[in-house]
Amino acid sequence: MRSYTHEVVTLWYRAPEVLMESTRYSTPLDIWSCGCIFVEMATGRPLFPGSGDQDQLVRIFKILGTPTVATWPSIVDTPAYKRGYDMPQHAEIKLANVVPTLEPQGIDLLERMLKYEPSQRITANDALTHPYFDGLPASITGSGM
Repeated sequence: MRSYTHEVVTLWYRAPEVLMESTRYSTPLDIWSCGCIFVEMATGRPLFPGSGDQDQLVRIFKILGTPTVATWPSIVDTPAYKRGYDMPQHAEIKLANVVPTLEPQGIDLLERMLKYEPSQRITANDALTHPYFDGLPASITGSGM
């Protein structure tokens, strides 16, 4: 894991660790973005259409609930957390209620993509073999290659 700028990825698809000013991230950042795009494809509208970093975080918290050290252990390593960022408190809303167009397997995949803790997000390889994609030709999922 290398150190990068925290101003990466289009705002609406930016992972919470980047919004909390982390400069140490890897491919789980892209999985978060894919989850946001997945919702947008399923609903026709963005999941977290923030107007700035703070608004973006609040929009994430309003749907996924305010993170805790239990749900996001590495939050303690982010610069914003270390500075004492006062996170607004929100309860989690079930993603099935937010994205009613997705069947249960799609919701499961989405939940695995939108984990607060980056190391707990599904990998790209595991996402491609998720049951949500059962029935698709191997030429689309890349399985069997």
